[in-house]
Amino acid sequence: MAPLQRIVTLTTDFGITEHYVGAMKGAIYNINPAAQVVDICNSVHSYDLLDGALTLAQAYSYYPPNTLHVVVVDPGVGTARRPILANVGKYLFLAPDNGILSLVYEREEAISVRHVTSQHYFLQPVSNTFHGRDVFAPVAGWLSKGVDPEKFGEVVTDFVRFTAPKPKSAGDNLFKGIVLKVDKFGNLVTNITPQDLPQLFTPQPPPFKISVGKTEISKMKTTYAEGAPGEVFAVLGSMGFLEIVTNRGSAQNTIGAGKGTEVGVKLEG
Repeated sequence: MAPLQRIVTLTTDFGITEHYVGAMKGAIYNINPAAQVVDICNSVHSYDLLDGALTLAQAYSYYPPNTLHVVVVDPGVGTARRPILANVGKYLFLAPDNGILSLVYEREEAISVRHVTSQHYFLQPVSNTFHGRDVFAPVAGWLSKGVDPEKFGEVVTDFVRFTAPKPKSAGDNLFKGIVLKVDKFGNLVTNITPQDLPQLFTPQPPPFKISVGKTEISKMKTTYAEGAPGEVFAVLGSMGFLEIVTNRGSAQNTIGAGKGTEVGVKLEG
């Protein structure tokens, strides 16, 4: 039987103007020229673990079972933080142990995490500042050829995880959340979901006001194109969160809000 060939995805904050992603791919292909390497996103905000976790959580499950997701958003590179290999649900994840996999852990039940310690799989010498190339990429190359995850290190249970900010009831029909991220279109992605506030997402919601910064919004639409030019309104976005948007424009620029801005939802009815 031919060995398993795993698809490899990359999620990094390396951007597209430097050599880093290309060097990682080269290290993978040098070990397995037949590897399939796919970019999820290499434009995660620099050092932003929550942005990386959100990006990965929105994409990983659309890949075939046994896909290897390599995630390098690594402000602690060269420190005592561990490289880990996580078998979570149907997938493998290779990442620094800094919490970047937290939202994946939240969505899946079966979790087994290994500390990657088998240095004979690394490129030598290992740079103190580029483990993406010297540790994660070569390990990914061997895993893409079907090498058993058990060969890379022992199981650990004290892996790092964090909880993303959750919306909270503030009493008197007031619900408070925050803007989790701003996408490239200037849409403000909040942390409020239909599970948190189901009344808001019904076909005919009760009267409401959404406050973001100094702006109040009282209209919910089903698509971006339903809004008038320059109008700011709310939609349920494809990420499953309430978004504050404007048709063919940047809600971020229009209302002067950004990541971390408080969002209040007041149900009037």
